[in-house]
This record gives sequence, C-alpha cells and structure tokens, in this order.
Amino acid sequence: QVQLVESGGGLVQAGGSLRLSCAASGRTFSYYAMGWFRQAPGKEREFVACIGWNVGGTLYADSVKGRFSISRDNAKNTVYLQMNSLKPEDTAVYYCAVKTRPGSAWRDRLAYGYWGQGTQVTVSA
Repeated sequence: QVQLVESGGGLVQAGGSLRLSCAASGRTFSYYAMGWFRQAPGKEREFVACIGWNVGGTLYADSVKGRFSISRDNAKNTVYLQMNSLKPEDTAVYYCAVKTRPGSAWRDRLAYGYWGQGTQVTVSA
C-alpha cells in the first residue's frame, strides 16, 4: 500500500523558515517526479514545486521562486521543501504528490496519482 506522509508544518512568523518532508512507503519512487502543492481555504489546490527523478530538473511556481527549494533523497524515498522568507500568503495545507503520468505537465494536478494527507503551514504577519 502506497503511503505519503508529510511533516514539518507549523506556525511561523513572516520572514521565517520551515522545512517540509514527505516520506513515501509501499514502493520506490526513484524514477518518478515528485511535487508539492498547496491549498488555502476557499481556493483551489495549486502547484508549488516539482523535482524530476534524476534530481537535476526542478520547477517552481512564480510565487515561490527564489524563496522555496525542493530536493529529494532517493535512498530515503523522501522529498523535501525548504521554505524561506515565508509570507502570510503562503499559509495553506501543503501536499506532496507523485507524478504518475509521464509526459504530462509538471504543474498539472491531474498528472499526480499519489497524494499525502497534507501538513498545515501558517504564517503570521
């Protein structure tokens, strides 16, 4: 049974940092792209960042570019999201996901077949 478990969320002041982790179990995802999405109250789930299976490729939403960094450790079947210079508008539930549709756009939520349950990130002003 595939399971993705996010951790590292919490409450932080604006300008602070958090590091999210997503540990996968049930199968190895070394050859799959993995991504982070977020969903704020009353809004649709939106793309945040993605990293290719070979680690060399990454993609970020414009809203987080230069502040967030995605990385992965294939030996641990884990993907990370380092979030710096956090802003109140970054407040959301953050989800990690595995991209299971090759050839689909990395930003496309429908390209991801496995999802974690999410971790809350709250940034106070």
